[in-house]
Amino acid sequence: MKHNTLLVIALLTSMMANAQFTFQNIALLGQFNDTTVVAEPVYGIRYQSCWGWVHPTTLHEYGVIGSTAGTYIIDVTDPANLIQSDYIPHRQTDAIWHEYKTFGNYLYIISDDGGNNSMQIADLSTLPDSANVIYDSNSIFTHSHTLFIDGSKLYVASVSSTGNFSSMNVYSLANPALPSLLRRLDDDFPAIGSVHDMFVSNDTVYASCGYDGLYIFHYDEILNQFVNLGSLTNFPTSRYNHSSDLSPDHQILYMCDEVPDGMPFSIVDVSDISNPTVLSTMSTNPGCTPHNPYVEGDLLYMAAYQDGLYVYDISVPSSPVQIGYFDTHPQNPTGTYPSPAYQGCWAAYTKLPSGNILASDMQLGLFVLDVSGLPTSVKNENLNTGISIYPSPAINELFVKIENPTGSQSITLTDITGKIVLTENAEMNNINKISVNKIAAGQYTVTIRDSKTSYSKSVQIK
Repeated sequence: MKHNTLLVIALLTSMMANAQFTFQNIALLGQFNDTTVVAEPVYGIRYQSCWGWVHPTTLHEYGVIGSTAGTYIIDVTDPANLIQSDYIPHRQTDAIWHEYKTFGNYLYIISDDGGNNSMQIADLSTLPDSANVIYDSNSIFTHSHTLFIDGSKLYVASVSSTGNFSSMNVYSLANPALPSLLRRLDDDFPAIGSVHDMFVSNDTVYASCGYDGLYIFHYDEILNQFVNLGSLTNFPTSRYNHSSDLSPDHQILYMCDEVPDGMPFSIVDVSDISNPTVLSTMSTNPGCTPHNPYVEGDLLYMAAYQDGLYVYDISVPSSPVQIGYFDTHPQNPTGTYPSPAYQGCWAAYTKLPSGNILASDMQLGLFVLDVSGLPTSVKNENLNTGISIYPSPAINELFVKIENPTGSQSITLTDITGKIVLTENAEMNNINKISVNKIAAGQYTVTIRDSKTSYSKSVQIK
């Protein structure tokens, strides 16, 4: 599987590439795009998810990205000189889905495309020479949608094998070269139709169950069974529950509903795990579809399809503040979102020791991004600079006071579905009085936005 010649494909220098993309506080260091990759015929997807890995001996950083016919492994240690270290072909040649996780030196490769399919396991320790595929079979399962590794357990969603389907399985990685089944969610909760994705922490599973909503399970290793801890199945933006991630204190869940196009992401209070509650919703821009959230310390990275990658400060977890973005999909301008939404940024990887961020774009490949320009101490800069929004609940009028404006700003009021119900220019160093007596009672998000950042707060209108 080793290419005879290491290829540097479609690599653009930061100066050349930044001229083609819109961005805020994020710089492009390198881009990998094999122009020979053929798009699959349904949505025109060329690439899918991405992942990252660090060699334990050489400390080289690697990026992994899926394509329609296989998996690329790219040495991203020097982003100005990206090197294709290996390519692992897959059984499918027009795949729509690929997802990845690593456990030690092992890379787990899955696809949810039907037909002739398999799970693959590759030993990465032999890089940069090659990645050694040690397992390529459908004996464990044929195809699945997503996977998550928690400790020494592998959680796999929507698992299919010949004549058999399970909404979610958990496997032991005691032998990482051959995962062994521990439990099927169907054994305990057969009514769950499918699990699309899951975030797992200490065997507590935040399961995005598609149209069934969000369910929180705990896998009890001693009893070898799943226990239901809570659920969120009926809320205004409840559509197709896609994915989620937790704040560092495990009190707030950031959750995406993918279908229909243009749904906002939800900020969910899970401090009482038996009663998750939606606090507010946000959109990168109205009409765009947030796809996958990633929490890294006080930052929330959002892979947002046609808007690219957005970054929020979550030092106050319930009130994300936008501090940067990089639009990986310049084919259409911000605010214009052709349907279907399956274009642009699919995924991100946020844990490389260098601090560089990897992002995969469905049409343009792998991006290596520099986020060192993101502002720090946003909690103090934005939340304590005299922005006041009151009262809540508001009956007839809502007041927005901006004492230290940084430039021209707008005020937007959106409902819990992400629909804009009001927008107006802000009066600087003054109190903005907003009439809400004709707005239906409910929960809304007030967003104050300028050219550099945004600040949002949830309010109630009676």
